[in-house]
Amino acid sequence: MKTLLKLFPILISVVLFSCNQTTPENTEVQGSGLAVRETTENNQIKHLEWTKNANIYEVNIRQYTKEGTFNAFEKHLERLKNMGVDILWIMPINPIGKTNHKGSLGSYYSISNYTEVNPEFGSLDDFNALVDKAHNLGMHIIIDWVANHTSWDNIWTKQHPNWYEKDSLGNFISPYDWTDVISLDYENKEVWKGMQDAMLYWLENTNIDGFRCDVADLVPLEFWNETRAILDTKRPVFMLAEAETPALQEKAFDMTYAWELHHIMNEIAKQKKDATSLIDYLIKQDTTFESSDYRMIFTTNHDENSWNGTTTERLGQAKNTFAALTYFLPGMPLIYSGQEAGLNKRLKFFDKDEIDWTNLKEAELYTKLNSIKHNNSALWNGNYGGNYSIIENSTPKKVFSISRSDGHNTVYFIANLSPDSVTTTISFKNLEGEYINAISGDKVELSDKMKLSLGAWGYWVVLGR
Repeated sequence: MKTLLKLFPILISVVLFSCNQTTPENTEVQGSGLAVRETTENNQIKHLEWTKNANIYEVNIRQYTKEGTFNAFEKHLERLKNMGVDILWIMPINPIGKTNHKGSLGSYYSISNYTEVNPEFGSLDDFNALVDKAHNLGMHIIIDWVANHTSWDNIWTKQHPNWYEKDSLGNFISPYDWTDVISLDYENKEVWKGMQDAMLYWLENTNIDGFRCDVADLVPLEFWNETRAILDTKRPVFMLAEAETPALQEKAFDMTYAWELHHIMNEIAKQKKDATSLIDYLIKQDTTFESSDYRMIFTTNHDENSWNGTTTERLGQAKNTFAALTYFLPGMPLIYSGQEAGLNKRLKFFDKDEIDWTNLKEAELYTKLNSIKHNNSALWNGNYGGNYSIIENSTPKKVFSISRSDGHNTVYFIANLSPDSVTTTISFKNLEGEYINAISGDKVELSDKMKLSLGAWGYWVVLGR
């Protein structure tokens, strides 16, 4: 007998089966309609081995606990490890400016000193203890880095006032409507050296594994290319850019944001787009990014949650369906602080607003998804993972069906991306046979031209080995 493991009674069924079929890279999977292009290898980034099947988890230290400290967050590390979290992205840990600050506590992204720790969070020793414990548990840590702007009272405003952009009257300039910060002037190469030295400080004084770089597109590409090379001479790092520019991934960054996909998911949830828009998106990505590029896929993050709405507001009953989708499309899935607890409030950005950890109602979902990602090489990141193919079904505007395969392992993901129950016909060619639900013991028969019924926003994951 083959095995069907039912992860969640309503939403998800997982099928485990023996599969002798092999699929060469960059070819179509049997029965599919689309395959990825070959990489042109413009990308010079060599991803670190530990990133190959990783997910990423964003940590909001201020809101994570009542104390809002490194030490208090450290108590959650084992829980996160048990959930299968790999990379911890910690929002800015530097001191926050007081001049022109917003709210009672100010923005995390208004930095007053690049080589100090925000005393609200603890000390440098506390941070190092957190990093050491995360490493001992097999996790990695990157810190948020704000290179484009500083607070009005950053120490550089006194030491190096010529490092800043100024108006015709010689006054500091705020980017956009970010009135609590002022822009650095990257036409001055002294700024490059000062910023690089500050980043090197963290590699020399802590064991962090890299950086997430805020609004990376607002800083010159040449700066990032040069900086990555300098950082790697100290220690190989993992670099995430808050940007969606392919050129950033040629020499500087391992991963960029998949913002376009994020917006498409929001639009599908609102029924302003349908499932075919995901296919259009994937085709576009194939002509824009290299197959080796890592893309960060997400349903929420600190900005989306605070400014654009919770996952419940934006995605409604589809939130877990799209969370699952982030694990089966090419890319690295992101979990934001509190998602595993069903976070259903917009966390305040400039004030204290603690996450409620009373009910970890979504933790089982993310634990299962992380396990599937780790254990199925077809789902790994970049060229470590497999190609995707679109599987034809009889209701393409409502049902999205895709496979990922690397020649050794194949995964199928079928989702009803609509608020209506739907019955679709889909081909399970080469998968015909009887399967058993590992929990209930119920038998399931798969066939070549199978009628599959899915409830509103329902989805299946079929794992092949």
